[in-house]
Amino acid sequence: MADVLRSLNLLETLKESIEKSNISDIRDALEDMLISRINIAVSGERSVEKATFINSLRGLSQEDEEAARFPSSVASEELAVNSNLKHPDFRLWDLPSFPSDPSFEAEDYIERFKVLRYNAIIITFSESPSANSVAVWREARSLQKETVYFVLLASMKDTEKTLEVKKAASLEVLKSEGVPLPMVFLVQPSALEKLNFLKLLEVMRGDLPEIRAHALLLALPTFSNSLVTQKKDAFKALVWAAASLSGGVSAIPVPLVASMVDATVAVRILTKAQISLCLDDESLQRLARQRGLDPANLKALRTCALSVEISKSEVKRRLAEAEKETSSMTTRLVELAMPRHARSVSRSFTIMLQALNNAIDDMGADAEKVVAMVTGEGQ
Repeated sequence: MADVLRSLNLLETLKESIEKSNISDIRDALEDMLISRINIAVSGERSVEKATFINSLRGLSQEDEEAARFPSSVASEELAVNSNLKHPDFRLWDLPSFPSDPSFEAEDYIERFKVLRYNAIIITFSESPSANSVAVWREARSLQKETVYFVLLASMKDTEKTLEVKKAASLEVLKSEGVPLPMVFLVQPSALEKLNFLKLLEVMRGDLPEIRAHALLLALPTFSNSLVTQKKDAFKALVWAAASLSGGVSAIPVPLVASMVDATVAVRILTKAQISLCLDDESLQRLARQRGLDPANLKALRTCALSVEISKSEVKRRLAEAEKETSSMTTRLVELAMPRHARSVSRSFTIMLQALNNAIDDMGADAEKVVAMVTGEGQ
């Protein structure tokens, strides 16, 4: 991973890089954000709820060919990996349940299933956490693994009242097992926008290194307006990196290099944005199957051309439009604020920033309309 991403504030690091003309750092940062890996382990008894939870994290329904199944085809004592075709660098590992055997050794479980290699571990249960699951939590924490979370998965028969009773009982179990400041997150496996999943995501993103938190956010399906906003902010950090790269390249005296870099990088960013915001045809079809909707109704909500298809011609059109819009006012501001040798850099930066940010906003507006229909808020 590039050193540029080891700071606590990505944008501040990028700003510092462009000020120092560290083009290689900016390029590395952009690549790390576009291709960022994350591995999440989901442990606990294999059940319909657990399979549904894993599928929801991948934006799948039970009907999808690559969906996790229950009963699982994998032996109960073995782990299973669930990849994501849309986000190949996001993997969910289905770890076996914790045996009730009193001779259970948490160290052996951690070693056998390589628990420490995952970026985060979610310990699931449908009633209350077992003593052995707490033992694994405690062992992982003793090995400096902070990103371990307890999740109570709601079943079809659960009501709001029964879930609160189960949560209270689970917290008591954790307290009795010596867990300081215990936290249990309630999750509705088939509808992640409900209950506590967004709170869990907030906590996880705060605990993970920034580049992993970024990868998790962009790989998750979009099922709430708050996620749309967070994804837009993440992509605008990507845009800042791209604009910084554009500004740096534009200072290199090679004809047409900057414009080619701008269009190529912009296509990569917007393609990732389209998939992350679940606006491409395949994602909308999957979402429709998952929620029992007509995919044609979801597709009809897209009014931005880039939500439907990412084409280099549309990207170039937006860059040219941004250049026209910034030709007078921006040029004057750059001349006043920047030394002569840096004016071309600042102008290219501004054009790229404006064009891509506007595109992200337009695509985000379409994603919000899709979320409203999927969650019923638009009805």
